[in-house]
Amino acid sequence: MKLYHHPLSGHAHRARLFLSLVGAPHELVEVDLKAGEHKTPAFRAMNPFGQVPVLDDDGVIVSDSNAILVYVAKRLGRSDWLPEDPQGAAAVQRWLSVAAGELAYGPAAARLITVFGATFNPEEVIARAHTLLARLEAHLDGRDWLAAERPTIADVALYSYLARAPEGNVDLSSYANVEAFLRRVESLPGFVPLAKTPAGLTAAG
Repeated sequence: MKLYHHPLSGHAHRARLFLSLVGAPHELVEVDLKAGEHKTPAFRAMNPFGQVPVLDDDGVIVSDSNAILVYVAKRLGRSDWLPEDPQGAAAVQRWLSVAAGELAYGPAAARLITVFGATFNPEEVIARAHTLLARLEAHLDGRDWLAAERPTIADVALYSYLARAPEGNVDLSSYANVEAFLRRVESLPGFVPLAKTPAGLTAAG
């Protein structure tokens, strides 16, 4: 498998993290976002939306980070990470939707401002981030994981942008359950961290 990624992308990191957690052999191919490589015809042939990550599994092309999580879990038969039963699958899907919705428009958007120079309204997206964090804090009260009694791709989908929320000026110090959840993910065998943004760097893309 080849994973086209950028080291500062939280979306790309969730795909890379899951590949590492399940021990799937893969090659990392860095896409130069600052140079606009993700907007070239060659890259758009793989993903017309011009976004990382993209997974190439021997010619099977999968774009979108959540789709990659589902594909890899199914491809490797990892029902421990993506349950097959209707209730378990639905519980995971609920959080994949949160990752693509509230997380993307809250903590992820706040980080896009500081890391990639996005033009979102900081007060608005930071407020959204805290709304989500409060809900997660309540949900994780008495729970170790989001969707099941063991880690699933739901946890992987939310980890990256929650862990790096402070880079978007979102303070996590009031959310003890969320911080404990992040530490649990980080203690999983095969965990790899998302690269920290170098001080003073704003990447284009």
